[in-house]
Amino acid sequence: MAEKAIETVRLLVVSRESSVLRPLWSMGESNSWQLESAASGWGAMERVQSGATPDLLLLDVPRGDTDGLHILRWLRRLRPELPIILICDPEDAAKQQEGLRLGARDCLVRPLEGRRCESMVKRYLSAAGGAVEMEITSEDVEPVGEDTFFVGASPIMRKLRAQAELLAATDVPVLILGESGSGKEMTARLIHKLSVRSGFGFAKVNCAALPSDLLEAELFGYGQSETGLSRSAPGKLELCEKGTVLLDEITEIPLMLQARLVQVLQHKRSTRPGPRKSSPEFNVRLLAASTTNIEPAITENKLREDLYYLLSAYTIHVPPLRQRREEIPILLRHFMHRLAKYYGLSHRSFSPAVLNACQSHSWPGNLRELESFVKRYLLGGKELALGGSTWKSEDAHEDDDLSLTPVLMPTTLPGHQAAGSVSGGSSLKSMVQNVKSEAEKNAIAAALERTGWNRKAAARLLKVSYRTLLYKIEHYQMRSSDSSLFPGRNGSKGNGNGFGGNGGPG
Repeated sequence: MAEKAIETVRLLVVSRESSVLRPLWSMGESNSWQLESAASGWGAMERVQSGATPDLLLLDVPRGDTDGLHILRWLRRLRPELPIILICDPEDAAKQQEGLRLGARDCLVRPLEGRRCESMVKRYLSAAGGAVEMEITSEDVEPVGEDTFFVGASPIMRKLRAQAELLAATDVPVLILGESGSGKEMTARLIHKLSVRSGFGFAKVNCAALPSDLLEAELFGYGQSETGLSRSAPGKLELCEKGTVLLDEITEIPLMLQARLVQVLQHKRSTRPGPRKSSPEFNVRLLAASTTNIEPAITENKLREDLYYLLSAYTIHVPPLRQRREEIPILLRHFMHRLAKYYGLSHRSFSPAVLNACQSHSWPGNLRELESFVKRYLLGGKELALGGSTWKSEDAHEDDDLSLTPVLMPTTLPGHQAAGSVSGGSSLKSMVQNVKSEAEKNAIAAALERTGWNRKAAARLLKVSYRTLLYKIEHYQMRSSDSSLFPGRNGSKGNGNGFGGNGGPG
């Protein structure tokens, strides 16, 4: 930040303890800070709500205080951008960790040591007005397992969480409906986490991704052959004993298997396939999800009516991202923090113009599209954020005034015709296809260059399968020795077989 004018810096200390207030008053006088105090957290909340928001708040949470962390929650909801530092006893490590999880920036321990305390206060005062990104550690971001999280920063999602909490207390099947990428698996994991089954397994079965025989084995396992040469194996319904199984895209389950699922739901038992059949019992909670409208699937005999009624004892609708725009800044920063840490890269800040553009975009791909956007933004900034297409600018003189609407003139590589340019006889369909192909090639080239042509790492970066990436590389005839992909840049090259020399495991 440009350093704040010294006379305008305002600190609010929430404490009654003279051992806390005295050194802070002394520090404030020596630095010409405007220091104020509140005897209780409720007094601090009234002051913050009145509009007199400080630049930094120090919250004293003595041992035995049951309200301190509750006040922290409310302060974070009122002013999520306000930096808060906790003051705790050194023995109270659990309270320190919980406070950090709820959004406190840091902790000081008693007795306050002048130099460390002053250094920390100056650091967070400096960050408060600058371009330093706020790390999302608020209670609004709730981990629900396996790199999945639930964000409840909007009223509609807080209502959804309340529904999930209510359903977690029962054991009824739940049908979760929503657009692709909106967070149906996240909702299922939240129900599992809040239920008494949370100490046992959770499994997701994508019913649209497997053929009938493999889906049957995935769900029910397979029995031992008559010769005894092959062993039997349990399916997900057995492996998740006492846990939860999510059946994703239930309208894609073959009718024969639907009949078996009816048996499981009604009798908690089904026959394992194979010559030596067995009938294991299943103590598992079934959740189901679908992106399609259920009624046409029933009408067209794609979904058994009895299975639908058994699975839909309660139905939850997950809203698309465009209906919960309040969460977009939180999601952007959370994805940036997580992906930068995962790939070992320095995170990129989101300027106000980029945040505004993201807020106005409709996000038809929901959370998946948003995560892909952040991944591309992390990889190459705004130039790569839309897969190689340029960003439409409302002001040609403001490089940072961006919109998420791509124009039909993508960034071109040297020696290539602009994919959006019109040649004789070109149809609109072929122009659009050229744009998509060029954007895809640019994104692949950037990922390969970033990973030193480590193709497995590039596939993870692009979030596609390894085989898909190999096919695309062959399709576009891309080679690690092709310096024209990134002219003027001396990135890592491959070692002759398409793998980078130091790009990690291939």
